[in-house]
Amino acid sequence: GSATGNGVLVNIMRLDKFLSDATAYSRREIKGLVKKGIVSVNGKTASSCDMHVSGEMTVSVNGEFISYRKYIYLMLNKPQGYLSSTEDKRDPVVVDLVPEQWRHFKVFPVGRLDKDTEGLLLLTNDGQFDHNLMSPRKNLFKRYFARLDSPAEAVDIDIFRAGMELEDFTAKPARLEICSDPHEVYIEIAEGKFHQVKRMCAKVGKNVVFLKRVAIGDLKLDDTLAVGEIRELTAKEMQILGYEA
Repeated sequence: GSATGNGVLVNIMRLDKFLSDATAYSRREIKGLVKKGIVSVNGKTASSCDMHVSGEMTVSVNGEFISYRKYIYLMLNKPQGYLSSTEDKRDPVVVDLVPEQWRHFKVFPVGRLDKDTEGLLLLTNDGQFDHNLMSPRKNLFKRYFARLDSPAEAVDIDIFRAGMELEDFTAKPARLEICSDPHEVYIEIAEGKFHQVKRMCAKVGKNVVFLKRVAIGDLKLDDTLAVGEIRELTAKEMQILGYEA
């Protein structure tokens, strides 16, 4: 709950709730830490788990300052073979790749990448962020690098630019850039339907043999991030996506 003091909204919660939200510790472990006397609030040893703390107070465990966070925003360089979901009976899923330190946030993928597509995928536990970013109104272009089994031709650029009739929907105008090797292209699409890039390429007679998403809007995949690696989005990257940190 929240309490108001001097007209300022201060979030007040139990110490164990604060710590279980902000760290990977379970409620049971937190109880043990408090008993041991290694949890302190505003420099004083915490007396019990149910004492109330607010965002203004400093909380530390074993001398390490803990900052309260409800939401987390992660960038993953997705490997092939992983499904963009939180669980699956048969296949590995992207949340399996989340390191222990962020597991308790219970993140989920923002949008999706097909199983055999790699590259930029965002993960969060903030449903509003997911909704805002994925809203068709946003018209956020997603940029892909693709390798084709036969060379792209100049005429394909116009076909992509015109928008394309696919079985179940009409793709909005898309951008196709041909690299110096015409088997390699960059494609920007405004949607992100199932196998969309592959289907658009198939429509002009090419098969995609490798596909990687390299950007969402102006947010680029960090090229120092190894395949399967995850890191938090920076404040600057959040701003690029239209969020003030």
